[in-house]
Amino acid sequence: MAEKDTKRRHIAKRRAARKLALIAIYQWQMTGNGYTDIYAGIHEDKELVQDFLKSDAAFFQSLTKYVLENVEKVDEQLKPFLDREADQLDQIERAVLRMATAELLNHPETPYKVVVNESVNLSKKFGADKAHKFVNGVLDKVAGVVREGEK
Repeated sequence: MAEKDTKRRHIAKRRAARKLALIAIYQWQMTGNGYTDIYAGIHEDKELVQDFLKSDAAFFQSLTKYVLENVEKVDEQLKPFLDREADQLDQIERAVLRMATAELLNHPETPYKVVVNESVNLSKKFGADKAHKFVNGVLDKVAGVVREGEK
C-alpha cells in the first residue's frame, strides 16, 4: 500500500509541476520576463505558491528552463506538425505544446501517452474550446518522432 501512495504522490507532484510550468511558459511568452522573475512571481501569488509547495520543483524547473533556453529547438520539433506558424498559435496551446515537447525530449521516464494525456487535460482546463484536440494531434505526431521506439 505504501508503494501505491508513493506513486500517487509522485504523479500528483508531477501534475502540479506541469500546471505551474504551463503558467510560467505562458507568462514568459506574454512578457518576455526571465526565469528568475517568473519564479519570483509564482512565489508572490498565494495560490500558486501553495501549488508550488505541492509540486515536483526540480521537474517544474526542468520543463520551464528547457523551453526558455531552447525555444528554437522545441519549436523546430513542433513545426512539421503545425498547420500554421508557431507565433500564430493560441498562447495557451503554444505553451502546452512547448512544455510537452520539452518533456518528451528530456524525460524518457515519463511514457509518451502520459505526456500527451496530461497536456490534453491542461488544454481542456486552460485552453480554447477545441484546443485539446489540436494539442492531442500535434503531440501524438511529435511523440512519433521523438519517442520513435516507444510508439
